[in-house]
Amino acid sequence: MRRAALLCAGSALAASCGWGSAAAGGGEAPPGAPTGVTAEAGTATSVHVMWNTVAGAEAYEVYRGRTKVREVSGAERMVDVPRLRPSTAYAFTVRARDEDGRTGPPSREARATTPAAAAEDRTPPAPPSGVRGRAAGSRAVQLSWSAGPAVTDGTEVVSYDIEQGGTKIHSVGGNQTAAVVTGLRPGQDYAFTVRARDAAGNVSPAGRAVRITTPGADDGRAAAPTGLRAGTHRADGAYHIDLSWVPPVTDGVITEYQVQLDGSPATALVFGGDAPRDRAEHTFYAGREAGVTHRVRVRARLPDGTWGGWSAERTVTTGE
Repeated sequence: MRRAALLCAGSALAASCGWGSAAAGGGEAPPGAPTGVTAEAGTATSVHVMWNTVAGAEAYEVYRGRTKVREVSGAERMVDVPRLRPSTAYAFTVRARDEDGRTGPPSREARATTPAAAAEDRTPPAPPSGVRGRAAGSRAVQLSWSAGPAVTDGTEVVSYDIEQGGTKIHSVGGNQTAAVVTGLRPGQDYAFTVRARDAAGNVSPAGRAVRITTPGADDGRAAAPTGLRAGTHRADGAYHIDLSWVPPVTDGVITEYQVQLDGSPATALVFGGDAPRDRAEHTFYAGREAGVTHRVRVRARLPDGTWGGWSAERTVTTGE
């Protein structure tokens, strides 16, 4: 899962997003065109494509020219396009598709040119140095770093991978040494690292982790599941608790939840690419004895990797 939304990145730490439209059709309109689409060469044979979230997107289709090259779930906002040619210019667009199969208009083109192929090379570049960052309000951070020492094998750095908690969340060109990470929560602790990648695809060790706490307070209630319902049913001589709830509204799709039973963790569930958007459901074992009353509540892991607040607690009695 992706843990943070990156709207824009660049050496000047400035955003450059601002286009997009919704296509009208018969009845309800399909998703709008993705905005903020960027493309950066990751190696001599791959390009990293990113975009902003589109409301109602169940999946995203990535095109090279008119050829569809990748498709990812609505929870994703980036993809690496492999098997390209060195020293070649490419143009990419992204289209959103909703759960009814309606595809929206294409985004504006994002262009990238792959670097020349390197000679046989298995030596990774040096890690970035001087990684630093600061909060940019309660929901964003600014990161910057210095390029590592000059390479000695003749293979230049073509991109930098930004990781949050060990997961790649963004990539910028090798001539950029800064990025803006958005979609965070107030009052949360985050850790970011940066790795250098050369044209041969070798990746450096991570630079020093920079830890940033976003200012403000957030008790998570705004990102808690709502409308929790609880009931029981009996099957195969045992009782099971049936839950349903409305996922919290966030910038991204919620795929992971934790269920608490009587004040202790009961189960964790991951929906993957088919995560529900309107109402989620889950059933779990509660024992064989009738007349036992339990307390249940649910919370979600948000796209930025933190846990949201707990839902309202419900009580349920087996056999009733």
